[in-house]
Amino acid sequence: MVFASDDLFYNMTINGGNAIFTVLASQLVGYGFAGMFRSFLVYPTIMLYPINLIYVNLFDVLHRGQGKSNVMRGKRLRFFWILTSAIFVYEWFPEYIAPLLGAFNIVCLADRNSAWVSYIFGGAEADEGMGLLGFGVDWANITSAPFYLPLSTQISNYIGWTLCYLILPLVYYGNVWKSQNFPFISQNFSMIFAKGSTVPYRFFENGSLYDQNLILNPDLSLNKTAYEIYGQPYQSGSNIIYYLGMNIAIGATFVHIALWHGQELWSAFKDYFTGKEIEDAHYKKMLIYKEVPFWWYAAVFLAAFAAAMACIYTSKSSLPWWGLIVGLLLAAIMLPFVGAMGAITGFSPYMTPLFQMIGAGLTPGSSQANMYFELYSSQSLTQAQAMLSDLKLGQYTKLPPRVCFIVQIVGTIIGGVFNYVITQDVVNNERTILLSNEGSRTWSGQQVQSYNALAIMWGALGSEIFGPGGTYFIIPLGCVIGLGVPIIPWLLYKRFRWAWCKELNFAVIAYYIGDLAGGTNGYIDTWIVVGLFSHFYIRRYRAGWFRKYNYLLGAAVDGGSQIFVFIYAFAVGGAGGNTVAFPTWALNPAGNADYCAVTSS
Repeated sequence: MVFASDDLFYNMTINGGNAIFTVLASQLVGYGFAGMFRSFLVYPTIMLYPINLIYVNLFDVLHRGQGKSNVMRGKRLRFFWILTSAIFVYEWFPEYIAPLLGAFNIVCLADRNSAWVSYIFGGAEADEGMGLLGFGVDWANITSAPFYLPLSTQISNYIGWTLCYLILPLVYYGNVWKSQNFPFISQNFSMIFAKGSTVPYRFFENGSLYDQNLILNPDLSLNKTAYEIYGQPYQSGSNIIYYLGMNIAIGATFVHIALWHGQELWSAFKDYFTGKEIEDAHYKKMLIYKEVPFWWYAAVFLAAFAAAMACIYTSKSSLPWWGLIVGLLLAAIMLPFVGAMGAITGFSPYMTPLFQMIGAGLTPGSSQANMYFELYSSQSLTQAQAMLSDLKLGQYTKLPPRVCFIVQIVGTIIGGVFNYVITQDVVNNERTILLSNEGSRTWSGQQVQSYNALAIMWGALGSEIFGPGGTYFIIPLGCVIGLGVPIIPWLLYKRFRWAWCKELNFAVIAYYIGDLAGGTNGYIDTWIVVGLFSHFYIRRYRAGWFRKYNYLLGAAVDGGSQIFVFIYAFAVGGAGGNTVAFPTWALNPAGNADYCAVTSS
């Protein structure tokens, strides 16, 4: 994300070798953390990692040996391949031939000229609208998540989306933060450029366009004299809710885990140091293998740390050596809470805003230093979680730990190289779309735009905009608010023993109150229907079918759609440099695919 942002918004191209080593260092540091925390974030039974249930079922079908269960294995194997093939063929319709299938909305069809209808019900295009009452069936968007996420997590998810449907229009209608001066949904970038320029603009207070380079020095630090002249850039109201929800979720994560699972985490931590036997059936079966020595992970961490320390200077990141150390220490401290949340509920909060906030306090006035601080703190935390999940998958499937370790390291090295190459290819071939506000049905610059916006806002303008008295002081306060909200259901449960209180996860609820402020949203209601049908009806009333086929169905959905996305992107989607548009017709109209009004940005 750092290199894409530098290339798109600052015309800076980092040396390829340096970029690859930076990517590898940020990932392998996280792997070192994973090895240090595996004893109480992998081995205990409570650490479920719901997404792994998809992979376990798939591997079981693909690799189970001969025996009495072979007939059933054959049925399940045919079920998987037939569905995977069917999804692959079907995906050509909502993604290419008939996009209306991916975002069908009766309200948009009834009123094709209202901006408000587009804001609330539109959802076929990136940043078009919230997609209320949309029932599009595009499995590349729906994914396997509703098949594996626990029902309790999904319920909190639904509550968050419902609040989002209410909050975003109210903020816009009430002109909170002068929201009506800006697009209803935007990550602070516009499709409009100055004549002869490729530099994106942010918004002035009156909604006119704002060139971020007007207030930045050549080293990307804040030019305070220019800032006094031009004033601050502003954000859309929907984007403020998005950031606020993420920060509330971050604070709520720590308190939720401490209140509901703190005792279990502490017990696992003590058991590790006292040598007490771990009571988990999967773990006990793994004792026949040689475990990965602690020093292997320590060696990976030290090598990655050395590479990171070298790269922050060779890449001219502006991040001081002590900033790198502080970022990694923070990631290590937060991992038990964030890792436990992901392992137990299947939900992991987006930690980038918190680390960018902390980075702004440590290295104020430099967006570049802020991006690298986030890279080595937030991304190492993310990679640690990914490695922990893979270690749990190895435990479920009885993969020898040393084999798992070696395969992960080799895969990361190969993946780091390919990741960089593909990213550069997409940035070069789809630059205009990635810089545009709305994007296209295939490509969207939402993530990199949002990432760069946060880097500028926090890195260069943190104290001016987010400090006490700043326009968006509410955003950092979100972390403090998040520390308080999970206490409410916990106290209610302690007082009245209401079972439903245990099902509410305010970290999930808070995260999703801004989730619809970007991307394509025409499939959300279908996601909800699939999740309820899977975990409420099928699991309760067709338990046998659920056990045999539910997670396998999720694997087929992901498999078929991901094969499609890869082939489509390079064949006609533009990743290979050649975009081939499908002719317009009733299910592939010009403008928005759901027939909602095309609003000006």
